[in-house]
Amino acid sequence: MLYRLYQPADFAALYTLEELCFQPPVRYSRAWMRQLIANPNSATWIAEKNAGENKTMAGFAIVEWTTMPKGTVAYIQTIEVHPESRRRGIAAELLRRTEDSARAAGARSIWLHVDVENAAAIQLYRSRGYAQRGREEHYYARHRPAFVYAKPLGPPVR
Repeated sequence: MLYRLYQPADFAALYTLEELCFQPPVRYSRAWMRQLIANPNSATWIAEKNAGENKTMAGFAIVEWTTMPKGTVAYIQTIEVHPESRRRGIAAELLRRTEDSARAAGARSIWLHVDVENAAAIQLYRSRGYAQRGREEHYYARHRPAFVYAKPLGPPVR
């Protein structure tokens, strides 16, 4: 698996994966996805399978950060893995890379929303040191709540 930062030519494959992983009203629009990726205070990581000449996107993640009076905080917008590539450590590696990007941007903490019924994602976040900090009702859609998970980030590893 090759992990690299997003390039503009990746957008079609990235959005195809978004359409595969999420249905409306949870799915991001193309315009919103482009806006997230274009944000200078964000990083988009790509997981790519290489099979000779054929390269296919196995997953991606988007993290963005905001500087506030008390410091910089990062938010994971999404981590998505193709259903055929799940349970292979791809989400864990994308999570690690989003955390590294957030640390490099000076973030001292990182947080995210996760569907309360997404047991695999919740297990991943807990195993990586995230703690539940709350719950938001109707976050994804009516009657689709989310847990809020967060963790502190140490300084960048050199």
